Amino acid sequence: MALITWDDSLSVGVRALDDQHKGLIQTLNELHEAMLKGHAKQAAGPLLERLAKYTKEHFAAEEAMMTRTGYRQLEAHRGKHLELTCQVEEYVARFQRGDIALSVHLLDFLRSWLSTHIQKEDRAYGPWLNRNGVR
Repeated sequence: MALITWDDSLSVGVRALDDQHKGLIQTLNELHEAMLKGHAKQAAGPLLERLAKYTKEHFAAEEAMMTRTGYRQLEAHRGKHLELTCQVEEYVARFQRGDIALSVHLLDFLRSWLSTHIQKEDRAYGPWLNRNGVR
């Protein structure tokens, strides 16, 4: 059972970014599946690290498109990215130190963070990017 399922409500209307969002969702679902199967201890570290790395790469791609098109809300969006990156990195660091385990609370935070960021923050830039030649 997937923790989060891709549907059109998560689309920002930019194929490359939607594909990246799907990759983030897939990694989160892999974390969830590992937890359900009792493999969280073995799988969580590499999957959390992959999620953090993929998130940084995705944010850089988004910001590059925004920069190229002169998106007016770039700095505010960049601030959200920085905040979210710090939160994910903190979870990864705490997990690596043994301070926290992969839990429903952590997965719920990541699911909520990802879906809320896409549906609120990212959907705002989709029309701008489309009007400026990014599809």
